[in-house]
Amino acid sequence: MPGPSGCRQVGPRKGKTTLRQAAQAKEVFTTAPSEAPTTDISAGGNAIDLVMQSLQDSKGEDIVSIDLNGKSALADYMVVVSGRSNRHVMAIADHLLRHLKENGLGTARVEGLQNGDWVLIDSGDIIVHIFRPEIRSFYNIEKMWTVGDAGDATIH
Repeated sequence: MPGPSGCRQVGPRKGKTTLRQAAQAKEVFTTAPSEAPTTDISAGGNAIDLVMQSLQDSKGEDIVSIDLNGKSALADYMVVVSGRSNRHVMAIADHLLRHLKENGLGTARVEGLQNGDWVLIDSGDIIVHIFRPEIRSFYNIEKMWTVGDAGDATIH
């Protein structure tokens, strides 16, 4: 049947149900997106463990994870790591992005991948800063987030 613009409108046929209707009938949507656990991984671990393992596999140096729960609404964790050179920083970032995507954590937002001096990866619950050593010592970002709470930073 032609629509107002002369195009035929396509919709569910009589007696047919859409995928959404079928999923709702089977109660597939039992959890609202805001209630869904964002850090669960199908392998049984959690996102911070995946990030830390990926950084260690990439030979990241001086890995520090900072628990931001109660400090900031930006994320749950911030991870700071060093790479030996621009190429190493970019390789660490690429490796981590691939692991996040392979484990169902979606595509993270990335800044600074072109230069390789400082790469920021924001996966939502975890923010990862990958620095060259001299850039990391200049900005000293982990000190800013651990002032007064020396016990919250975990060095790996």
